[in-house]
Amino acid sequence: MGRRRRAAGMTLSPITRRRVALFRANRRGYWSLIIFTALFVISLFAELIANDRPLVVDYRGTLMFPVLHGVSEDRFGPDFLPTEADFTDPAVVHAIEAHGWIVWPPIRYRYDTIVKNLPSPAPSPPTWRNPLGTDDQARDVLARVIYGFRISILFGFALTFVSSVVGIAAGAIQGYRGGLTDLLFQRFIEIWSGMPQLYLLIILGSIITPGFWTLLIFLLLFQWMSLTGVVRAEFLRGRNLEYVRAAKALGVGDIAVMWRHILPNAMVATLTFLPFNLSGSVTLLASLDFLGFGMPPGSPSLGELVAQGKNNLQAPWLGITAFLVLGTTLALLIFIGEAVRDAFDPRKTLS
Repeated sequence: MGRRRRAAGMTLSPITRRRVALFRANRRGYWSLIIFTALFVISLFAELIANDRPLVVDYRGTLMFPVLHGVSEDRFGPDFLPTEADFTDPAVVHAIEAHGWIVWPPIRYRYDTIVKNLPSPAPSPPTWRNPLGTDDQARDVLARVIYGFRISILFGFALTFVSSVVGIAAGAIQGYRGGLTDLLFQRFIEIWSGMPQLYLLIILGSIITPGFWTLLIFLLLFQWMSLTGVVRAEFLRGRNLEYVRAAKALGVGDIAVMWRHILPNAMVATLTFLPFNLSGSVTLLASLDFLGFGMPPGSPSLGELVAQGKNNLQAPWLGITAFLVLGTTLALLIFIGEAVRDAFDPRKTLS
C-alpha cells in the first residue's frame, strides 16, 4: 500500500506538489474549498432534498418513484381523476397510506410549491415546518435557497469557463502576434467594453424573455475581456524568451509554440483570477435578478430573495437569509481564490 501511495505521488511534478502543499497550508482557503464543494454537491441533488413529490411510494405492493416521473392520480383509487397526482392533496396521501407507505424528501416543498395552512399570512416567520419561513408568495424559503444556490453556481461556472476560454484565446493571439493585430484588437476592446450592458439587457428583455442560456450568451459577449489583458501581457513577454525563439528556429509551428511553451506560463497568472471571476459571475446574476432583468419570474434566485427582503421589511428573515447565503458564498470563493493565489506565488514559502 505504501508503494502505491508513493507511486501515485510521484506522478505529480515537484512544482505541482509544492503548489498543492501551499494551498493546503492556507487553512482558511483549504477548508473553504471543502465547505463550498460539500454545499455545491448537496445542491446538485436538490430534487431529492426539497420536493413536493415523494421519493418512493409503495401502493398495494407496487413501487413507484414520483420524484423521477409523474404518476397518474387514478392509480390510487377510482375516486381520482386520470391526471398527474398532486401529492400535496391530503386525500391522495391518505389513500396511499391506507394501502402502503410513502418516503418523503427531508423538505416537502419545491422552490415553486405554495405552502398551505400557514400559521400567519405570507410571508410567514420561521417554524419547524418552514425553518427559514416563507416569502410573500407562500413559498418555502429554504427550498428556494437550495435551488437558487445551484442555479447561481452552475451559471457562474458556465460563464467563467466559457468566458475564460474565449478571453485566453483572444489574449494569446494579441500577445503572440503583436503589431497591427494587437493594435486593432486593443482598440476593439476599448470600444466594446464601453458598451452600456444594462441598457442593452433592458432592450433584450423587452424583445424576448431572458432565461439561463439567453443571459449566459449575452453576458459572455462582454465577460470574455476580463482575462484578455493578463494573457496578452504574458504572451507579449513570453514570445521573446530564448526557448520560444529556439522552438521557432527549429521549425515548430505557431500554434504548437503558443500551446506548449507560452500558455503554461500564462496560465499561472490566469488561474489565480478564476475564483474571483466566479464570485463576480455569481454576484452579477444576483444583481440582475434583484433588478428584475435576470431569470424568468418565479425562478429560484438569490437575487430575487434579496428583492423579497427589500420589499418586505416587516419580514426580516428574508433579508437576513439572503445576506447570509450570498455573503457566505462569496466569502468562501474569495478565500479559495486567496489560497490559489498563494499556491501559484513563486515567492511564497512553506512555513
